[in-house]
Amino acid sequence: MTNPYREIFLIPGAKAFSLAGFFARLPIAMAPIGIVAMLSQTHGEYWLAGAVSATYALANALISPQISRFVDRLGQTAVIVPTTIVSVVAFLALIAGANRNWPEWTLFLSALLAASMPSIPAMLRARWTEIFRDRPELNTAFAFESAADELVYIAGASLSVGLAVSLFPEAGMLISTAFLALGTTVFILQRSTEPKVRPFQNDGPRGSAIRQRPVQIITLALIFVGSMFATAEVSVVALTKELGQPDAASLVIGVYALGSFIVGLVLGALNPSLPLHRQLLLAVAVLAVTAVPLLFAASSVTALAIAVFISGIAISPTFITAFGLVERRVPEAMLTEGVTWVMTGIGIGMALGAFLAGWVVDTFGAPSGFWVSVAAGILTVLTVGLGQRSLSGEKDRSGAVAVAQAAE
Repeated sequence: MTNPYREIFLIPGAKAFSLAGFFARLPIAMAPIGIVAMLSQTHGEYWLAGAVSATYALANALISPQISRFVDRLGQTAVIVPTTIVSVVAFLALIAGANRNWPEWTLFLSALLAASMPSIPAMLRARWTEIFRDRPELNTAFAFESAADELVYIAGASLSVGLAVSLFPEAGMLISTAFLALGTTVFILQRSTEPKVRPFQNDGPRGSAIRQRPVQIITLALIFVGSMFATAEVSVVALTKELGQPDAASLVIGVYALGSFIVGLVLGALNPSLPLHRQLLLAVAVLAVTAVPLLFAASSVTALAIAVFISGIAISPTFITAFGLVERRVPEAMLTEGVTWVMTGIGIGMALGAFLAGWVVDTFGAPSGFWVSVAAGILTVLTVGLGQRSLSGEKDRSGAVAVAQAAE
């Protein structure tokens, strides 16, 4: 039996753009927590550190789909180069401002400009789609990207904080900015795999990809999914502290990602034949059901780790099928923007989930935080279930969404 992951990397240029893209997207995880680690040490005020980090994160969530919209119209290189330059310069200004104790408004302005960082995960998925459009290998490629995303979030956040604490406050942000500059430079040099700019058809839909019903449904669903694992992370930190083992939090959170990582790789190798909209409904149903054991895991760190591992097994399958549906349901001329909107949904969900879980934990106790995950899981199932008809629509080559089909 052949290794499907080996097969996708036999394509000329695939290894180069994938490796460059991995390093170029590390700042997605490194920058938000790196800003907090840096400013909390240089200024001694967590509210300022959190506010500047939130400014960056929320601005990037709103700006990145617009950047991707221009990518669909002008091409990756034409847009990634100037936006990355602005982002790198702004990050360097933020680092200098923290080091030199510049006025606080300069920190917020720098964070706002740094939010022009393009969505490299969306660019990567667009390249895989260009190579494997309408082929089963695309599911394997998306599974690989979801696994890579998991590694980015695990390694990036830990690396950023570790450097800032062990070396000097700005270390994490300096390395993050270096990864962005060098990784993106190597990525855009891979011109042979850059997707072609696909003009809009005269009879096809125009405007923003968020106006497409499948993008709306999937983005809303992934807002709830994002809130689920942000809630789990907040609750794990609070519960391990309550159990007297706060150092175990990072290990338990790592186990959470491990379950998702393993199942995602297996799914990518299997390429199931069930229609994607049904796969997504099944994945989010499993996600909702596996959140329930978290409610009974407050007795020990071991029980918590087991419950968290189980609750993470459906995250990657959810992402893989969600991005697969975007590829099939969104007009080709809107693909990068469509993928970016879905990723934005995840980020918004993480922010909302962390806030809501924090309030629940403070008000009702650490174990109660997991009720937010359960509620979000139910809302995810309802969103995807009610959207099955729209998600099942077949996309024709002109970019229009046709009438729903019973089978794919």
